Amino acid sequence: MRPPYSTLTPTHIYDYAASLLEPYLQWHDYGPKCTVKTLLQVLFYAAGHLCSVFAACSQLRTAPSDQAVRDALMALCPDPAPLEQRLNRLFAAQIPKALRKRTQRVAIDLTLVPYHGQPHQRLEEIYRSQAKSGTTHFHAYATAYIVRRGQRFTVALIRVEYGTPMVEVLKRLLHLLRQAGIRPRLLLLDRGFYSVDVIRYLYRARYPFIMPVVRHGRATDDPRGPSGTQVFAAAKCSGWYTYTLTNADKQTATVLICVHCRNWQGRRGRQGRQPLVYACWGIDLHSTAWVYQTYRRRFGIETSYRQLNEARIKTTTRDPALRLLFVAIALILRNVWVWVHRQLLATPRRGGRKLNLGLLPFKMLLLWLAYLAVLTFGIVDSVAVAQAP
Repeated sequence: MRPPYSTLTPTHIYDYAASLLEPYLQWHDYGPKCTVKTLLQVLFYAAGHLCSVFAACSQLRTAPSDQAVRDALMALCPDPAPLEQRLNRLFAAQIPKALRKRTQRVAIDLTLVPYHGQPHQRLEEIYRSQAKSGTTHFHAYATAYIVRRGQRFTVALIRVEYGTPMVEVLKRLLHLLRQAGIRPRLLLLDRGFYSVDVIRYLYRARYPFIMPVVRHGRATDDPRGPSGTQVFAAAKCSGWYTYTLTNADKQTATVLICVHCRNWQGRRGRQGRQPLVYACWGIDLHSTAWVYQTYRRRFGIETSYRQLNEARIKTTTRDPALRLLFVAIALILRNVWVWVHRQLLATPRRGGRKLNLGLLPFKMLLLWLAYLAVLTFGIVDSVAVAQAP
């Protein structure tokens, strides 16, 4: 007897994504042409083709004009703060119940989207950091992910304005995690959180953590020898140490330092030993290789950011609310992709489900959603020319 089977179609993907976005965004039809379904299909088309709303409306034959879509989005999107609350409730709704039953490893990071324009209303809207993509100005977003068996669910997303202390960013993300029912067992933090204030807060809140150490002090090639955390960067063998940080207010925090050394093996054209230095607290003293392998799983976030950039709608708007919406849509669609593979495409087996990522790559899911928009509106397949071809 043949086993029963079902077929996954683009309509199923759209229905699931729309069932999440419609109630949590609290949108309503903005006129007879700009309905909620129309807006979502235009946005999904722009995400699938990695283009702007203007380009999407220009390529879809019977879609509303780009000005009509922009007017609808401006009218339906609230200010960044309430929009952020709605989006985080949506992220919480996407988390499988099984992930709430036990403590999880949570990765927290800061992503910077290069920006070459002027602020919308306040200077603080633009984050400033080291030069990247020809600018030092960015729109910054902090995210929290659950890292479990190769699956990464986005749990929280917040905007970060210039001058916001990183300890406040961390507190907001952890508050959102608690609201979503997630209990962190271990925090895997970006090096941007390496500071006395953050470490002292994590001590008080009793959150175990691992984060890379920022190198300070004299470099290893200085004639006087290395100093500060550069001493650990000069290590030739793995080991455990303690180190005390001091900030400008003379406050201190003592952390456990893990140095894991491995051979460069020609990476980046270098030979010899490569020391990887981490600050830790609240973990059992495993081998340094365990710390390295555990933190290495956080690098999956970089894959999430790559996929974010594969679905982030292009825009030149100054409005931080619309920019937040476009970033959130990309992350929500990525969560949909993870959910589809976990619930529908994975192969059940003893010891955990086997993921079959090759059955539906993320880019293919985006093209499915764009294909539905083409079926609805049609595609512009001709253009007026000055001379007959």
